[in-house]
Amino acid sequence: MHLDHSHDGGPAALSADAHRPDGTRRALRVGLGGPVGSGKTATVAALCRALRDRFSLAVVTNDIYTREDAEFLLRNAVLPPERIQAVETGACPHTAIRDDISANLEAVEDLEEAVGPLDLILVESGGDNLTATFSKGLVDAQIFVIDVAGGDDIPRKGGPGVTTADLLVVNKTDLAPYVGSDLGRMARDAKEQRAELPVVFQSLRSEDGVDAVAAWVRERLAAWTG
Repeated sequence: MHLDHSHDGGPAALSADAHRPDGTRRALRVGLGGPVGSGKTATVAALCRALRDRFSLAVVTNDIYTREDAEFLLRNAVLPPERIQAVETGACPHTAIRDDISANLEAVEDLEEAVGPLDLILVESGGDNLTATFSKGLVDAQIFVIDVAGGDDIPRKGGPGVTTADLLVVNKTDLAPYVGSDLGRMARDAKEQRAELPVVFQSLRSEDGVDAVAAWVRERLAAWTG
């Protein structure tokens, strides 16, 4: 199931500040947020595999006290080690992606200096709640990931993550029959909350897996470089 709409039929508007201090074009920054266990890191890994042959990309992960998400990406060899940076926030995850973004900005800038030029940097938040959003000073577009095992009432409950993210991903659709989640209801509720903002339903266990999300990212990259 795939709902894919935008306000004007094309990619959403992105930041006008597309350059680094030296005048070169900086990477597009896409943030991924969502509750603990929703599948953010697995989605990041799948995106890296889908995009790495065509684009130069890197990842910044956020955990409160560990490097667990970065270590998952390293174990699965989705990118060379020098393209993955871990930020230990030491506080609620939304603090480092919305309130005090200095550590994440430093990680992003370090990656561009070390392995640039880059086309794309994925910034993964630590697991948070439905209020999680990224500062526009950190990312150019936001993906919010929820999963069907968290309950099919999540889209109806709303919250800034669900209602305002540039893309909402409803993950683990393969689990719906086992946890009693109604995908049709989730689609209707998401449409009600988000109007024309896009929604993707995905299962990373299926053959097409992350294809719809990867296509959305490619559209944003085309708009960014264009």
